[in-house]
Amino acid sequence: MPVITELEPVALSADCPESQGLYPIREVARLTGINPVTLRAWERRYGLIQPIRTISGHRLYSVTDIETVRRVMGWLERGVAISKVAQLLANDSAHNRPQPAATEHSEWQSRVGAALSTFNEPELDRLYGQIYSGYPAETVFHDIFLPLYQQLFRSRDEFGRTSEWLLLDGFLRTRVQHRLQMQAAQASQCVLMVAVPELCHELELLVAGLLLSRHDRVVRVLPTAQPLDELVLICEKVRPTAVVLFAQRTLAAAHHRRLVRLVPTLNCPTFLAGQTQSMAQEALKGTSIVCLGREALEVSQRLDAELLGHRDS
Repeated sequence: MPVITELEPVALSADCPESQGLYPIREVARLTGINPVTLRAWERRYGLIQPIRTISGHRLYSVTDIETVRRVMGWLERGVAISKVAQLLANDSAHNRPQPAATEHSEWQSRVGAALSTFNEPELDRLYGQIYSGYPAETVFHDIFLPLYQQLFRSRDEFGRTSEWLLLDGFLRTRVQHRLQMQAAQASQCVLMVAVPELCHELELLVAGLLLSRHDRVVRVLPTAQPLDELVLICEKVRPTAVVLFAQRTLAAAHHRRLVRLVPTLNCPTFLAGQTQSMAQEALKGTSIVCLGREALEVSQRLDAELLGHRDS
């Protein structure tokens, strides 16, 4: 499995140590699966990446540039138009979430990737335990496991990659479900987390539910196959504090119409979270659906504020 830490970076010159840690376009194409023609277009037409140039005019990319390429790929996978990605990347930077060095995460991903490539589940379990004990849950999933998970999913046409992705998918779903089952039986808030059909993987939904849970908030994650039309029945029986709809890919007009019809039947505050909620804000304006955001802390804080507002009104 290609990872950044396996490459030898190139330098502009031996007398220029600050230029070290740079990669030629062919290596970036190999790492990301994006061909050089597309990389040049993303630079020239959309300004998404800004490689530096050697004296002879060759492009050299930093680790940050490579991570940006992967973020662009992630947005495109969710159905976002390339013309809109630059603004989304700018919004990402505005969050300014502190992280360990990207190379530290890459090293863990390399070790996990090695365990997956040999289908060594005991080693995978050992690494998972080490990572979980050393980082907050949000870092464990959003910065280490999920980027690797998404990379394997994108390269599933390569021989063996589908099997590796399935191993990681099943492994992580089991662990996250176990942690969700350990939630406190009694809490002041009970939130239903529900997938917008076909717009997220089950693992993404489970992780979102886990990160939203806390000592005073139980999050019940419904299966991804949950029919939205039957959600009214569950709400009548469970009486949740709120329903959070979750989507990682772009909502089509048909999704918007369906959600607008659904919400009045639920009789409880209803929210939308996930990577593409910002793209849906305009379409949902004027409805009772509130967009919470996509970062775990942001979603949790906005949910608290909205529920407090409902209680006071």
